[in-house]
Amino acid sequence: MLSIPAPVSLRRDFTASLVVFLVALPLCVGIAVASGVPAELGLITGIVGGLVVGVLPGSSLQVSGPAAGLTVLVYEAVQAHGLATLGVIVLVAGVTQLVLGFMKFGRWFRAISVAVVQGMLAGIGLVLIFGQCYAMADLKAPSAGIDKIAGLPALAADVAADQQSLTALAIGSGTVAVLVLWKRLPDRISGALPAPLAAVALATAATAAFSLPIAKVEVQGLLESIQPPALDDFTGLGEITLLGTVLAFTLIASAESLFSAAAVDRMHDGPRTDYDKELMAQGAGNAVCGFLGALPMTAVIVRSAANVQAGARTKASRVLHGVWLLLFAALLPAALGVIPVAALAAVLVHAGCKLVPVRELLPLWREHRGEAVVLGVTALAIVTTNLFEGVLVGLLLAVAKTAWAISHVHMNVKQAGTGPIHVSLTGNATFLRLPLILDTLEALPKDRPIELDLSGLRHLDHACQTALTNWADRHNEEGTEPVRMSGRNHGHG
Repeated sequence: MLSIPAPVSLRRDFTASLVVFLVALPLCVGIAVASGVPAELGLITGIVGGLVVGVLPGSSLQVSGPAAGLTVLVYEAVQAHGLATLGVIVLVAGVTQLVLGFMKFGRWFRAISVAVVQGMLAGIGLVLIFGQCYAMADLKAPSAGIDKIAGLPALAADVAADQQSLTALAIGSGTVAVLVLWKRLPDRISGALPAPLAAVALATAATAAFSLPIAKVEVQGLLESIQPPALDDFTGLGEITLLGTVLAFTLIASAESLFSAAAVDRMHDGPRTDYDKELMAQGAGNAVCGFLGALPMTAVIVRSAANVQAGARTKASRVLHGVWLLLFAALLPAALGVIPVAALAAVLVHAGCKLVPVRELLPLWREHRGEAVVLGVTALAIVTTNLFEGVLVGLLLAVAKTAWAISHVHMNVKQAGTGPIHVSLTGNATFLRLPLILDTLEALPKDRPIELDLSGLRHLDHACQTALTNWADRHNEEGTEPVRMSGRNHGHG
């Protein structure tokens, strides 16, 4: 239950809730538009994130809502399966999160390679940047990530030839400029309004003042946008592609939420996150969002950081931010209809840039080259294929890199005069190191006795043991002197 905070905490929570609301509003709307769904669905997810997840146990200060990191996956799901099926996907993903949290799987999500997560976010950021460049010019983006990149020269030509596209791009570029420069303004100005809200507000004001003929957000109404999935919509769950999409939603939303929780815990001195309870809270929120036919949610680091930095002390701040979103959606829905799409696209371009860890790449390459390769390959795979397949490629590469790293084996060959050749192996002998081991052994002379000492191995897998036995047998058949193996069963696994 939500405890009643002390008066001082309540004042801070109230102030923090307004800050988070102002940060969340343009992001909720922009993410929905970029996902190809009605703008109101983004607000609904933000409301559920505040009013439902906000009161549940788990992490006390992080804020949930629609996330830029899921925009690409939602867009692909809507294009492939339709808007009606989106509710089914989100609902089933939410129930799956609830089950995983109940079974204490929350802590295991922290075992996911950081390089894969960074690569996932970088890939999402690149797809957002390339895709929203088209939206900034009021033009339709190609569906595939690689086509978005290949189409950039044609985009430049189209913008140059069309006055409306050029005007929209000017508004979008101005919005990006405000987002970048806002923090450089005096604190009394930059502290009064969050950068995303100020940028969108200025773009909206400029569009209205000059009556610019560019695309605006289409408004349907809050209640009209709520479309709970029908029973017939659940029949598609028998399809492998749909189940794969559900799995992708579950894994990515859970990982992003729990990594966000770990980051938020480092920002404050309050209670630490219970990862299993937080996973269940996210599952409950997604189940409600799915029932309402809204966007999926995750814990969002941008809103969470704003909440902590604004001085929040309890869960009341995130609950109140949901109240403000609800009041806005109920009382001022027409305000959405004056917002230019190019401005919201610019907000997401800026958000996409922040997802690409440009500053960390060079130090990572210098210190942990393998991790940098995993990050880069994951991002590239997401851009060239899709989010789910790209993450799978990253996970497989991370596992392969780890397996290669821990399968280090050292071979020491001693040849004293005409006596026996002593070969000792230390470390972990796995099939990954077989070429090195066999090349070294097969190069040894066959006319001298060989003593092969395996007692220094910590691990000897079945493939290596079989290969070494076969090599010894062949050597004994072809050579004039035998091979003697010692410690051959040591460390066998």
